[in-house]
Amino acid sequence: MGIGAGAGVAAVGGLALSAQASSGATTSPATSELGSLAFDPDAHTELTTTVTDPAGAEHSVTYRFWKAITYVAKPVDEKYQSLNVSVPVKIDGTAVDASNAPILFANSVGGYMPSSVADATGIGGGGSGGPMGGGGAPSPAPSASNATGDTNPTGGALNTNQLLALAAGYVVVEPGARGRTLKNSAGEYYGVAPAAIVDLKAAVRYVRANKGRIPGNTDRIVSAGTSAGGALSSLLGASGDSPVYASYLKEIGAADASDAIFATGAWCPITDLEHADGSYEWNWGTNATSAGTAVDQTVSKELRAQFAEYQASLKLKGLSGFGRLTARNYDEYLVRQYLEPSATTFLAALSDSARTTYLAANTFITWKNGKASFTWADFLTHVGARKKNVPSFDAFDLSTGENNEFGAGTTLARHFTAYGQKNDTTGLTDKRLDSDIPELLRLMNPMYHLVDKPNSGRSKHWWIRLGAKDSDTSLTVSANLAAAAHGLGDDVSHLYYWDQGHGANTDPGDFIAWIEKVTGYKAGREDAK
Repeated sequence: MGIGAGAGVAAVGGLALSAQASSGATTSPATSELGSLAFDPDAHTELTTTVTDPAGAEHSVTYRFWKAITYVAKPVDEKYQSLNVSVPVKIDGTAVDASNAPILFANSVGGYMPSSVADATGIGGGGSGGPMGGGGAPSPAPSASNATGDTNPTGGALNTNQLLALAAGYVVVEPGARGRTLKNSAGEYYGVAPAAIVDLKAAVRYVRANKGRIPGNTDRIVSAGTSAGGALSSLLGASGDSPVYASYLKEIGAADASDAIFATGAWCPITDLEHADGSYEWNWGTNATSAGTAVDQTVSKELRAQFAEYQASLKLKGLSGFGRLTARNYDEYLVRQYLEPSATTFLAALSDSARTTYLAANTFITWKNGKASFTWADFLTHVGARKKNVPSFDAFDLSTGENNEFGAGTTLARHFTAYGQKNDTTGLTDKRLDSDIPELLRLMNPMYHLVDKPNSGRSKHWWIRLGAKDSDTSLTVSANLAAAAHGLGDDVSHLYYWDQGHGANTDPGDFIAWIEKVTGYKAGREDAK
């Protein structure tokens, strides 16, 4: 289009791209004040990548890339406590100025595993974690145009968001973080709870401390994460500037700055761990395993009862004026608020012949007047086998990744629920939880900051997504998160992807447009809300 920086608009797949000047000079902290935490604006390389937008069109993006910057003054492990920064300077031949653009803060944590950006060669190359309990390398990043399906938590879904954000003229920060499997020479696990959230908070503080040095609007940071990374993104949003992390941040030499973020993006968040077993059984307890066998129904029913008690204690009201959410009516709420609208959207997008074929194969759905309807029981049958055994998170034999997440010292795994501890099968004689577990649970659960102690420094904008067939977690977990934020008056965009599993991201273009909407970063405008 041949327009220069400071004026005009380019378009990428229907997304407006700003080619605007900075909103004015910003005072940067003196290098001496920041010490080793001063960002070097000149220490970058210039790279070019091709981004495929949601409409299938390709765009050339030239960007500046800062690699593996240590974000704390006293790192435990620099390989993980470092971040990458990508700043677009030219899109389809048009110069862009990202000085005042939103900052996408995209973590690549999966399974509460360690995530490193040290070996990245460009945007979207960070992340070395994996899905909870799984092995193998992350899936290659799909193009934005086919970013559908069950993508790996540390691969396609997030990489798509990062690439589209860059192509929209946004700054992208990719932080690494310690994870549960890291062990030093003394055999001590140094990446277990709360290391990951402390690291991400420290990374946010680094970005904020370098306001005016790192391009982008540090008051418009939007986090993104999938699976355990989605849980951490939610926690980052809920716990902004909470004093309960102060001693942990001081210990690693985090910058003296805010760790609050502006908006939160979370895909299939594996969170609210101390209540996850109960919510999972309420949702999937009657579904057989992949082997076709039922789980222990005595344990399942006991956990379902725990969920009922917990849900009642939350006193949450559903969206759309539904009323108080309880174990008795949550199935109705999920069907009405999320599942039927999800199926309707899916079916409406099909051709007439494809819709007829799908409905013939899925006769449990009634399609009338352009809307889908069905029962909760039929939906559970449609999903089929549950992904996890019982208990799904605090296993009696201490075998889950979550048990490892709450390890300590040289102890690989610990129980984090009284029920798991009481029913331990590993030979533990102490039937009481370790005394530090309650604090760790508060540090790792966004619900603490939204319900127990509502946090004024939280994000006020929430983008939450989940695959309707995702039996890695309960469908109630993200719904409760959305209801809690909505109940505090926050802006919440929450929906489920029909027939999608864990890690799905079928509307990445909408997420980028949502960032533009909530941040107020409009093409041709220099102001923000």
